[in-house]
Amino acid sequence: MTGESLTVEYKREYFDEIKKTIIAFANTDGGELLIGVDDDGTVLGVDDPDDVMLKVTNSARDTIKPDVTMFMRVETRVIQGKKVVAASVQRGTACPYYLSAKGVRPEGVYVRQGASTVPATESAILKMILETSGDSFEDARSLIQTLTFHSVQKTFAEEKVAFGETQKRTLGLIGEDGAYTNLGLLLSDQCQHTIKLAVFQGSTKNTLFKDRAEFSGSLFDQLDDAYVTIDRYNATCAEFKGLKRIDTRDYPPEAVREALLNAVVHRDYSYSGSTLISIYDDRIEFLSLGGLAKGIAKSDVMMGVSVPRNKKLANVFYRLHLIEAFGTGMLKIKENYDGRPLQDFIEISDNAFKITLPNVNAQRQNSETERLQTRPFQPLEQQIMDYIKARNSATRAEVQKALGLSQSAAGRKLKELVVSGMLMRNGEGRSTAYSMKKES
Repeated sequence: MTGESLTVEYKREYFDEIKKTIIAFANTDGGELLIGVDDDGTVLGVDDPDDVMLKVTNSARDTIKPDVTMFMRVETRVIQGKKVVAASVQRGTACPYYLSAKGVRPEGVYVRQGASTVPATESAILKMILETSGDSFEDARSLIQTLTFHSVQKTFAEEKVAFGETQKRTLGLIGEDGAYTNLGLLLSDQCQHTIKLAVFQGSTKNTLFKDRAEFSGSLFDQLDDAYVTIDRYNATCAEFKGLKRIDTRDYPPEAVREALLNAVVHRDYSYSGSTLISIYDDRIEFLSLGGLAKGIAKSDVMMGVSVPRNKKLANVFYRLHLIEAFGTGMLKIKENYDGRPLQDFIEISDNAFKITLPNVNAQRQNSETERLQTRPFQPLEQQIMDYIKARNSATRAEVQKALGLSQSAAGRKLKELVVSGMLMRNGEGRSTAYSMKKES
């Protein structure tokens, strides 16, 4: 007999590790396993071929996932007058096949390499998944099969929605082969993707970090943690119109919510990078990986057209009332900025989608600064500047007394002159003094 090769393997007798060879044949180009033949091709035969056939069949059925038995034929052959068990295995259509006890990991997935059976690399496993699962990342089998769902169970319970094995299969967390899908991985406590958040001092990334964080765990935990952190930096500015106080958040909370949900639900999870949130003095940027779905234009998105990349993930969020209806996110953001400056807040490339929310209060402050800088000086303001210039510096109380002003009028005018760039404010509290702006 010829020697072992990519598609031929010999075993003197049956032993449990034979299942790895069956997996390797099913994941590669198929092959034939002959039990009762020595490595050098010498035919030894087996004493009880029926028992060996039963062991091979049971092992394949009980320890290998997905079901590989439909691609196998186990029979007894007589070679050189001796009985040999032959297990013929075709390449399967649901690769990667793996040991159910190990999962879709290198220690559970095997391939043929020359005449040897070896563990598959992670890249080889990912390639097999892509080839057999199409373009849908969420439907593909997860590389990690030991998953827990404590966060998901809590979220479903809060919405009084059942979450058991039946629901996991219906929603797509468990595939037809009984293995967890990538959707299951995303919603599990073991989710491998994260959200990174950075707070910058100023309006560019060249400035100092004020804070940074990375949120992991189930997508539900990541969403909650990210929203709470953003809310901590979402300051409130109060102004009075007559006797009525009006509080305005830097960013409309509903717009923040929609931008965050969009970044998580619609990103392309076949990329390993994190979803990025950057908070500046004048804006928040939400950057998620993956451009628009094929055939959809930016103008379509702005009109409310939605083609979810992760349809099953979006369906889960819909069932939990986190998404009211598909395609309303961008429209809600625009509505929450109604009457406020909101220019082109969406940027799209082939591989990324960015939403930028402007800081409402910063915009108002900038507008007020521009107004004060361009209007002519009032006589009272000129008097204040002349007084301070003659003394080099002065406190609010000194200005108030010298010009016969009320405390509020003196404070208001000094603040306006600082905002307009004509005066400098030095010190804090009672020791605060004002001086002329230094020439650059």
